[in-house]
Amino acid sequence: MFRLADFQLNTINQLKDSMYENENEIVLKSPTGSGKTIILTHFIDEYGKGHFNNVFIWLTPGKGDLEEQSKEKMDKYIKNSSTKLLSDVLISGFKENDACFINWEKLTKKGNKALREAEKENLQERIKMAHNNGLEFIVIIDESHQNNTVKANDIIELFNPKKIIRSSATPKNIANARVINVPEEDVMAEGLIKKMLVINEGFGSNLTVENQVGFLLDKAIEKQEELKQAFEEIGSFVNPLIVIQLPNNNEVIHDEVERYLATKDITYDNGLLAVWLDKKNENLEGIEENDAKPIAIIIKQAIATGWDCPRAHILVKLRENTSETFEIQTIGRIRRMPEVMHYENDLLDSCYLYTFDEKFTDGVKKHMGDGALKGEKLFLKQEYRDIKLTTEYKTDLSKSRDASKALRAFHAFYEEEYGVTGKTKENKIRLSGSNKYVFSDKVVKKVASGTITFLNKEEFENLERSNLVEPLNTHTHGRDYHNRVSALGAKVGLSYEQVNTIIRRLFDENVKYDKKILRLSTREVYSFVLNNFNRLKEDLRIAMAKPFVHPSMPLETYIEKEIYLPREFLFTYDDKNRVQREYQSNVYKGYLSSAEKRSDSEKTFEKFCEDNRNVDWVYKNGDKGSEYLSIVYKDNADNQKSFYPDYVVSIKGKIWIIETKGGFSKAGESEDIDRFSPKKFQELKRYLEKNDLKGGFVRKDKSNNELFICVDNYSDDISGEEWQLLSDIISNE
Repeated sequence: MFRLADFQLNTINQLKDSMYENENEIVLKSPTGSGKTIILTHFIDEYGKGHFNNVFIWLTPGKGDLEEQSKEKMDKYIKNSSTKLLSDVLISGFKENDACFINWEKLTKKGNKALREAEKENLQERIKMAHNNGLEFIVIIDESHQNNTVKANDIIELFNPKKIIRSSATPKNIANARVINVPEEDVMAEGLIKKMLVINEGFGSNLTVENQVGFLLDKAIEKQEELKQAFEEIGSFVNPLIVIQLPNNNEVIHDEVERYLATKDITYDNGLLAVWLDKKNENLEGIEENDAKPIAIIIKQAIATGWDCPRAHILVKLRENTSETFEIQTIGRIRRMPEVMHYENDLLDSCYLYTFDEKFTDGVKKHMGDGALKGEKLFLKQEYRDIKLTTEYKTDLSKSRDASKALRAFHAFYEEEYGVTGKTKENKIRLSGSNKYVFSDKVVKKVASGTITFLNKEEFENLERSNLVEPLNTHTHGRDYHNRVSALGAKVGLSYEQVNTIIRRLFDENVKYDKKILRLSTREVYSFVLNNFNRLKEDLRIAMAKPFVHPSMPLETYIEKEIYLPREFLFTYDDKNRVQREYQSNVYKGYLSSAEKRSDSEKTFEKFCEDNRNVDWVYKNGDKGSEYLSIVYKDNADNQKSFYPDYVVSIKGKIWIIETKGGFSKAGESEDIDRFSPKKFQELKRYLEKNDLKGGFVRKDKSNNELFICVDNYSDDISGEEWQLLSDIISNE
């Protein structure tokens, strides 16, 4: 059964919410591989069910019949949906809740005969007729960065849309628009895209090459064979694909690539090579299937838009002087996970780029930040191959989320945070006032007014804020209430029904519960949720992370296993860093001070260990995967989660487990954004006691640039006695 990811549900809810906001344009910025089509088709379906007289126009770019692909996807995901192509519209016109998929080029491209003048006039008549029938248009522009032209804008104006939704991984011109940003880490966490893009793995610092094309292709073929073997070892039939991107108008390189691949027995005739060019197409049928035969495909620009081939794993980039936007779209084609999950294996969970185009490499790094790094394979030093650790795995039997525990946690949070008691009238006073909960039988929205001189953030923030009050309409605002409750659930992994039950039991006078916080009428519950959505969202999120519900877990709720340190791993680093110091204390040979991704606390801790003579060795733990050390804990809805401590360190022969967290500012304020830190600390302490180890949480105090460690009772107060100078603790061992 198809299941939407939490971030997709959250994005759908944000899209629905944005339909009530003032901005006419909505920008959906979502990484390639995040399922933008899935998100938008479900949004169309859900919004259409509760709202009337709408027609959705889905505009797609360029080549590849993308409009037909998008229509087919909506027909697949949304049963009984009313989808149309342009030809259908010209024949039968627009009807309520139609989703019409139209290719931009059929309307805008100069000299395009696909749409004759009579048909253009007919389309305009169909639009006019729809307006006369009281229909309103919502225009969705897919890959919006590609057709931002005067002609395209004229087409949009024909529809006179009440909302425009622009969708792209790299949107342009987003001023005065409501921006909905899908974080890449959320997409990654769901296993939809690969964790890392590794650039020029194994190139080293000095390179002498006789044949650039042959060198890059050799690297790609070696990596393809390594990936293929790794897939076979886990019983997967995925055949990883190499994408070879040629420069435009360069037949010489095209011929050279084909000739070189032939020497490796990769040809069109034996089915191992495919090509997708304007004037040449071979072996493309079924190439998107995970077990398809071709191991390499030669492409130019045609591949960039609308091609969905999750087994594409490696890019050899031979293009020159192209726009960064297009290139990033191409990178997106190798970032999808072929089986929509991570394999907990760095080799399979990464994608690979081989290129000598430094301009392109810099553009990718600029766009992706720490998601694109130089990579090298490092090997475990001989003397550390017998080190064993006990790891904990979540049980295979997935427990259903426990709404009753979430309810108790939410109530306990209100007791601790706001001091609520059984006296509901007094609780209302406590929650209002300085705690800023709004109580009204009307719906209150904040609006800004005033004058500004410069278009900057500070002046906008200084505008006067006033309340726009609407009488509560259970029909209109009822839909808003359901959307808000669904969004609350998406934040903490609970269903709409579970969150609605929690809200009703705590706040609704008509639902019995012995620990009522408020006694509101049904209408007041609606306005309470709508007026206090952001505060409820934050409070519910904190409540799920508080450590007061599960001080420790029963041992039977997880599985224990002994593991060794991984013999090898993919080391990623910043090759542009001027300092490339090799850390001798690290268990891997060749581990550099320029290691990335690393937080400031992690970098400081690694340097501290390297310079401290009491440290025998340091191991940087992975952040996901069965080969790494993990500790199991629960949130307050009984969801099992895995916590991967950052470091295993040997200090004077004794093993310590260390988790680094965001530091403290110079003013002593906490910079730790992890709401689950207290819970993780609790479970780390349990793990250390059970396995007779030492350890704790380490954080950096920016007022003195020193590292401090907490080993007994977790606190967010750096001035408290719970935090001790790390160097003192280690020297006293």
